[in-house]
Amino acid sequence: MQLLRTDKLPDGQLYTCAMTEGVCSQMIEVWSRADRIEKIEFTGGCHGNTQGVARLAEGRTFNEVISLLRGIDCGGKGTSCPDQLAEVLEAIQLS
Repeated sequence: MQLLRTDKLPDGQLYTCAMTEGVCSQMIEVWSRADRIEKIEFTGGCHGNTQGVARLAEGRTFNEVISLLRGIDCGGKGTSCPDQLAEVLEAIQLS
């Protein structure tokens, strides 16, 4: 996973865009405020699954989502779209 962009928006939201690695989705965009996820969009991947993961994560804190999704494997790849989301959230916390 590679962070491409992190911007503070005029309304106080934090926007983050990241490229994924080793999964079907190519990019994850996260809108957050004060360590709480407001919106997530995946580009590519299994559309129904990524929409489901995004909706379940919205409204939760970064730590809640990281603890639920970190380490999920997809087909022996060693990662998955949910795991990549957890990596993005960890990177946001560190920046």
